[in-house]
Amino acid sequence: AVEPGFGGQPFDADVLPKVVALREGPWPLAYVMVDGGVNAATARLCAAAGANALVAGSAIFGHSSLPSAVAELRAAFPT
Repeated sequence: AVEPGFGGQPFDADVLPKVVALREGPWPLAYVMVDGGVNAATARLCAAAGANALVAGSAIFGHSSLPSAVAELRAAFPT
């Protein structure tokens, strides 16, 4: 969901229709992981689009509290 190679980039929402297309198209059972710009707010969008998993680096390690960051992401992206 970002340009590869650099952490801390903003989320690129253009990836969401691609996730939806995978779910509604020829690969509805594909395991879809979104990596890049993921935080609690964008995690909700990814979940609604149909992602199975997220990679969240800066949202966790840039947060003042690691446990709080993980809790916020888990609340935003139910499994």
